Amino acid sequence: PPLPWLPWGRPGVKALITAGVFVTTLWNLRCFLNLFEVSGEAHKQTESLMVLVWEWPSKQVPNISGDICRELYGISGCWLTTERRFLGQADVVVFPHTRLQPGRDRLPKERPPGQNWVWVSLESPSNTKALAGWNQTFNWVMTYRRDSDIFIPYGKLVPNRSATMNIPVKTNLVSWVISNYHRTQKRAEVYKNLSRYLHVNIYGKANKKPLCKDCLLPTTSKSKFYLAFENSIHRDYITEKLWRNSLMAGTVPVVLGPPRANYEQFIPADSFIHIDDFGSLAELATFLKSVNSSRYRQFFAWQKRYSVKLYADWRERICTICTAYPSLPRGRVYPDLERWFNS
Repeated sequence: PPLPWLPWGRPGVKALITAGVFVTTLWNLRCFLNLFEVSGEAHKQTESLMVLVWEWPSKQVPNISGDICRELYGISGCWLTTERRFLGQADVVVFPHTRLQPGRDRLPKERPPGQNWVWVSLESPSNTKALAGWNQTFNWVMTYRRDSDIFIPYGKLVPNRSATMNIPVKTNLVSWVISNYHRTQKRAEVYKNLSRYLHVNIYGKANKKPLCKDCLLPTTSKSKFYLAFENSIHRDYITEKLWRNSLMAGTVPVVLGPPRANYEQFIPADSFIHIDDFGSLAELATFLKSVNSSRYRQFFAWQKRYSVKLYADWRERICTICTAYPSLPRGRVYPDLERWFNS
């Protein structure tokens, strides 16, 4: 006689068992994928760079919580903090010179293995004191100098395909914004002699005509030329006086600073006037007063190819450490910081 049906041989039960096996497989696969995702996130966190800013460079500390470098500047895997309790985990510790106190009493007593310390300054050597006390302390330097380990310029020209020029309407010849005026500075001497031959519209605290933040560019843009005079003359020391007060405002900079060749490493040769281009300040004044509209427009040819990017946020500057990190030298300490900075 035929054998009776076994329970698992019936079509309905067989389908149920198959479905159960399928669901179990999917569940196990999901758990495996979740585990893989968690482990991937942990690996990602491990690979991220932690940058501890020992003391923020500016008086007001902005929001640096979360993945701020990626959100604002597209720099991934870079975590900023000012919490000193993370000293042991930080890959890099940043020390702005303006916040450093003489001596080492406020610095960490020990440096964890593999941790790198960065000295940061946007001031020129003439305005940077007490460097001798920081020998054999810092692994990297972060300044406006192009030969720094981490280069942080005040501004730069970035490619721009607009192929247009924007020259604001001009109502006066020359302007200058000056806050700290000292007769011993070269810029004070140059201004005094130049003013004998032409009128200079002066703004800023030094002339008791301070400009609000939103008033600066509209004011300087009305001048055909702007005196982009640096407070001291050093290699690569080219500040916001050129980038913001002049180029971004749409006026032609008359520069006093490092040699012309140094400026030409940052901006086109035909975009500015250097005081050294003339044998005397009388010749410079004559040129400024006699420039016709056609010649004047030539100074703005750079606008067809570039636009000005201004670096004004310390968060962006600090985040660039993570971009430079893979190519920075390891195991090096600056033996004589003052000698390097004054070279």
